[in-house]
Amino acid sequence: LTQDPSFLETRANHSLRLRFSWSWHCLSHNNTLKGIPISRRRRSRPSFSSKLKDMQNFFGLNRTGTLNPDTLAVMRTPRCGVSDVEDYSHRRGNRWKKNIITYGYTSELPVNTVDALFASALDAWAKASPLTFQRSYSHQADIMVEFVGNEHGDSFPFDGPDGTLAHAFGPGEGIGGDVHFDEAETWTAGFKGFNLYVVAAHEFGHALGLKHSQNPNSVMYPTYKNRKTHNLLSSEDIMNINTLYGKTNHVSQSITDTCNPDLTFDAVTTVGEAIFFFRDKYLWIKHNNQNDIKEGPISNFMPKIDCQIDAAYWVPQRSTAYLFNGTIFWTVKGSQVKGRPKNISSLGFPSWVQQIDAAVHIHKTVHTLFFTQHQYWRYNEHNKTMNDSSPRNITDDFPEINGPISAAIYKDGSLHFFVGSDVYKYDVKQKEIIGADKTTSWLGC
Repeated sequence: LTQDPSFLETRANHSLRLRFSWSWHCLSHNNTLKGIPISRRRRSRPSFSSKLKDMQNFFGLNRTGTLNPDTLAVMRTPRCGVSDVEDYSHRRGNRWKKNIITYGYTSELPVNTVDALFASALDAWAKASPLTFQRSYSHQADIMVEFVGNEHGDSFPFDGPDGTLAHAFGPGEGIGGDVHFDEAETWTAGFKGFNLYVVAAHEFGHALGLKHSQNPNSVMYPTYKNRKTHNLLSSEDIMNINTLYGKTNHVSQSITDTCNPDLTFDAVTTVGEAIFFFRDKYLWIKHNNQNDIKEGPISNFMPKIDCQIDAAYWVPQRSTAYLFNGTIFWTVKGSQVKGRPKNISSLGFPSWVQQIDAAVHIHKTVHTLFFTQHQYWRYNEHNKTMNDSSPRNITDDFPEINGPISAAIYKDGSLHFFVGSDVYKYDVKQKEIIGADKTTSWLGC
């Protein structure tokens, strides 16, 4: 069972004063330990069966209170080592009482291999909040990160390959905020082994005060899964970090960055004779065969929308565009938003789908394709129903398209997949890539 890493450490000599539990419940320290917040003190010790039921409920399993095969399967899944069932009424914990947070780490791996991945993982949280992270080369940083194995001085030993991948400690003094990775795992920057960027973003979430989420699309979901690395945080993650620290001061993409070779888009769609490109809360509008591009905050063009657009598509038969953010979408004709936003469940999506990565309508087939992580759905615009009750794997039907898709459009008889800063022209009939370009070329760079 998962241990609870919530205790004090004297970092100078790594001696520990702690009490801990081996149950699924995140047991708190009793009030005989000085300096432990009341919120961490245990009220009562629940039975094993009741906490097992809590864990089963957390993962959507039958609440039997017994170690049945489904429960054991979840427990064997590679996962975070922080308890899942600490608190069902709140998804946020303590917070740092400042907005500039220092971090540092030690590792037996080459620093240049992990430095960029850690910086990117912290940057994901920085972009969603007012937080600023500064690298520290001392051992007095707010967040200390280490690659360690087996017993490593905190009484929560790692278990070798697979199993517990990492654990982290919430904001606080001493060991508070620190993150430990199991050095026995195969850490990579891709989808073989365990993606260090994805796991680091999860653990840094704990270090900032976030708890586990029951939403499989949240980066704070406790079990490991290959997930998109572009726009890693879900709308729930952003909402929770905003609740702790406030909303971002991040300024949307400006005109000076338009020709940045690393430019990525959150959504792209044709709208009549124009193409709309969305990034953060910013919009570029390019008319076909014209070099002049209109740009500015999305709200300048559609006053009712003041948020990031995750996906968008256009149905020419209706002269209507559909814009998605998290679990809601707007219907837009011209620049007018029609009615109130609707939930994507009205399109037939199950509750576990919390965000659409990309959408594209193919008018010749009356189908719209919705891409979510490494899968996609096919929606019949004529019947207004999903073709299948379950999604299909992207690689099965679109060979050679490997990365999570950030945007897609159908133009001149071909699909165009935006994967990071690259755009792939795809022949649907031949099922192969027939051209590649950079996102900036679509803006005339």
